[in-house]
Amino acid sequence: MSLSDLLSHRLDKLVAHHGELSAQLGDPGLAGGAIAKLAKEYSDLTPMVETIDALRRAEAERQELQPLVTGGDAEMRELAQGEIAALDRKIPELEQRIKVLLLPKDEADERNAILELRAGTGGDEAALFAGELFRMYQRYATFKGWKFEIMDLSETGIGGFKEAIASITGRGVFERLKFESGVHRVQRVPETENSGRVHTSAATVAVLPEAEEVDIKIDEKDLRIDVFRSSGPGGQSVNTTDSAVRITHIPTGLVVSQQDEKSQHKNKAKGMKVLRARLYERERQQKADVRAASRKSQVGSGDRSERIRTYNFPQGRVSDHRINLTLYKIDKVMSGEALDEIIDPLIAEDQAERLAEET
Repeated sequence: MSLSDLLSHRLDKLVAHHGELSAQLGDPGLAGGAIAKLAKEYSDLTPMVETIDALRRAEAERQELQPLVTGGDAEMRELAQGEIAALDRKIPELEQRIKVLLLPKDEADERNAILELRAGTGGDEAALFAGELFRMYQRYATFKGWKFEIMDLSETGIGGFKEAIASITGRGVFERLKFESGVHRVQRVPETENSGRVHTSAATVAVLPEAEEVDIKIDEKDLRIDVFRSSGPGGQSVNTTDSAVRITHIPTGLVVSQQDEKSQHKNKAKGMKVLRARLYERERQQKADVRAASRKSQVGSGDRSERIRTYNFPQGRVSDHRINLTLYKIDKVMSGEALDEIIDPLIAEDQAERLAEET
């Protein structure tokens, strides 16, 4: 039995609902907020409806061609057989696309994201690499038309970052970046290395879905807020007032420091934004761990201690260890230009794993 037989009723309901949404959007009395909500639902459902329509047209066309294979002249039979063969390749592809579109959505996929990078083992070289990764994501965000806002930087003074935090805003940000969480390893000859030996360093990336106040309720009594004087590279004073803020969430022990702004109020607001994202991600991860208990593998585990990717500069290659993918275009990856060539297969692998679970 084909997918269209098994799911025909469900697909009919989706097409009908899409039509209902279209009619509702034409209502002149609809308020602004309602229009935005309906428009998003309509837009999200459109790819599914278009694929269903393409599948049904292909199936109808195949049915119409079938009589020509047994009747008519030899030339007509040959043409019909060729077209049926092409449709026999196309129909399973459309069915697979529908299966993927029917997979439950990660509720965080459409959210904005908080990007956190930290230098790992490797001293100055690790900090330099962390800075390069941070700029890679910044350029990638530009390619995608996303807004990239630096929230906090802890610089080493030689162009490296001990820690860097940014807010990335746009459509589908978390969906595309969520598999970047983990340990990124670099292999190259550091500029400070005289013997020409290749060194291995690392940086840790965390991508957190941005959380709203309605998602995470934080009780003021659970917070300890300390203020201190901001300091830049080398410890020199940046501000003349105690505007930097350190927020400790007592129940979890999570600590967020923010000193990028000259205003204590703005630093606290940014710090709370990061804290909410970290608490929201803790909840998501706990739920994901429960769901993943029976999975043999998990592309998007988000485990920050897991080595996920190696950037080997002498060989010009980038290897993602989760999907055994190697690209010999390290410059284009680091420029953000070829990052999709890693992200797309990661998303496809995750979809394949989830499809396997459904069967």
